Amino acid sequence: MLDDRQTEIRRLSHLAPPTTQAIIGSGLCSACSGATRAVTSPIDGSTIAQIPDCDASDVDRAVAAARRAFEARHWQGMAPKQRKRILVKWAELVAAEHLPLAVLESRDMGMPVGMADGFEVAFAIDALRWYAETADKIYDEMVQLEDNVTSLVFHAPLGVVGAILPWNAPAMIGAWKLGPALATGNSVILKPAEDASLVLMRIAELGLEAGLPEGVLQVVTGDGKAGAALAAHMDVDAITFTGSGEVGRHIMAAAAASNLKRVSLELGGKSANIVMADASDLESAAEVSVRFMFGNQGQVCEAPTRLLVQKPIREAFVEAVVKKAKSLKVGDPLELTSDLGPIINESQRAMILGRIEQATREGVRLALDGRTATVPQAGTYLAPSVATNVDPKGSLAQEEVFGPVLAVIEFDTVDEAIALANSTRYGLGASIWSSHLDTVLYASKRLVAGNIAVNGGTGPVVELPFGGFKQSGFGRDRSLHALEKYTDLKTVTLRTAR
Repeated sequence: MLDDRQTEIRRLSHLAPPTTQAIIGSGLCSACSGATRAVTSPIDGSTIAQIPDCDASDVDRAVAAARRAFEARHWQGMAPKQRKRILVKWAELVAAEHLPLAVLESRDMGMPVGMADGFEVAFAIDALRWYAETADKIYDEMVQLEDNVTSLVFHAPLGVVGAILPWNAPAMIGAWKLGPALATGNSVILKPAEDASLVLMRIAELGLEAGLPEGVLQVVTGDGKAGAALAAHMDVDAITFTGSGEVGRHIMAAAAASNLKRVSLELGGKSANIVMADASDLESAAEVSVRFMFGNQGQVCEAPTRLLVQKPIREAFVEAVVKKAKSLKVGDPLELTSDLGPIINESQRAMILGRIEQATREGVRLALDGRTATVPQAGTYLAPSVATNVDPKGSLAQEEVFGPVLAVIEFDTVDEAIALANSTRYGLGASIWSSHLDTVLYASKRLVAGNIAVNGGTGPVVELPFGGFKQSGFGRDRSLHALEKYTDLKTVTLRTAR
């Protein structure tokens, strides 16, 4: 069975991408300028495809089409049950292509194909299905003010939404934004990351096949100039963004300088993983911590990049972590036996190496040095590193690396661990391992993080809200709470004659 699956993956990996054009207005198209950009695989540096290099003129076309669709009420005015049918059909079309989409994503941005299929695309499908089912369950409210005065409170869609996506988990994060934005009746313009566009281009095309009306879902591809044009556009009503803090600041400034459009940001993280000496299963804690930290090459905003270990177990636990990290196979992500694939591109890899070098100059010791490991020569591979003797105020403890580098810090008491965990500018995620309920509840109330996993927690399920505090951003993806980002309240008060 495994051999058959691997054979199918190899076959799919040689196929041309199914979608290599933007979606603007009535369908697939090139950029206005005719410009294209190469899609380069981090696996071996090969060119997979050429896609449109869109600019402000393409964004103008897309916004105009989105506004026409919204004002004509082709989508927002559709019966909710019919909207649900189309969204459900879309989810099933995506599900029917789950493995081809996973292989496409693996080729495009280097995620191991097993993770892309069983995790990334699987969670994307689940989110699309889940939000499809909400389309006819968004109820308005009625307030009786007087015997002859009644007020209605409507959840009105915002209008034209720009969704600017990251490269590290494009299908899943894309679904977290597309699902609620479309379920609530908005028109959406999707801007995928230039390093990971192909899977979202195909998913969006499947939305058109499912019956989304013209102008309701569009895709503009290219580099940051297309995203900047969306953020600054006077006729875009909202921007939802996942990515770096630097870009998030530019988006907020552009929104303020243009039409004060709504902005929601999911930005970086420097999540702390607290391991108490009383944890009941330290072996499981080490295994889960390593898999979460180094999964997708550490290119995860919520990755537990700071391992806080209580002193009595520090030596043994770090030894277990190093052993498990060292055993991870770094190789071709299209091979099911590979645990880790390549870093997204050479500039990202160079940045990670620079962070390691800076940390060693600050006195950090590498219990595991990924720079010395044997990895494929073609492509942008880098094995895991585990750093000890880390100063809690040093660069490795404070700056987001977004790569396979783990910083170990020891502590004495739970209060010290909480203080260390809260000592960065981020507040996205945190984890704690302990067998005592009072300890985990005490810590959970004091940790400044939007998402806290206790003794392993769970995966990125759509039922739970996701987002952060402090400079990790604001607004929430996932859950019913995400619907609130794409609607506003409209009050209508009716006075009758009697």
